[in-house]
Amino acid sequence: MELTRRKILALSAGSVAFATLSSLPAFASLTDDAIAELTGGADVGEGTIKLTAPEIAENGNTVPIEVDAPGAVEVTLYADGNPVPNVATFKFGPLSASRSASTRIRLATTQNVVAVAKMEDGSFQMAKANVKVTIGGCGG
Repeated sequence: MELTRRKILALSAGSVAFATLSSLPAFASLTDDAIAELTGGADVGEGTIKLTAPEIAENGNTVPIEVDAPGAVEVTLYADGNPVPNVATFKFGPLSASRSASTRIRLATTQNVVAVAKMEDGSFQMAKANVKVTIGGCGG
């Protein structure tokens, strides 16, 4: 096999691309680790809290998210496709009239948004929503 300059450049580019892609962290596992740290390994139920997010977000920079968690003392939002999955934490005092919050978050790509609520009795509840992020509203 004769190594030409073109072949050496192609091999170099391929090895750099492979090294870059293989070193990327699995963002979903970062979210799972963060949830496990929050809950202390306790079981997480589903169904009590309500997470409202758009199915399609035309702009990933400002995605509106609402969470309604009656009986919660704390709600944490995660975006499992972001490099730093913990997006926001809302804490509610005993005199809170409503245990709900809304915000706008930034999403890097199409991904799941996860809300984990710590309830007054110490249990945890979870809700998920998949948000498809498009560029310029062109789907994708």
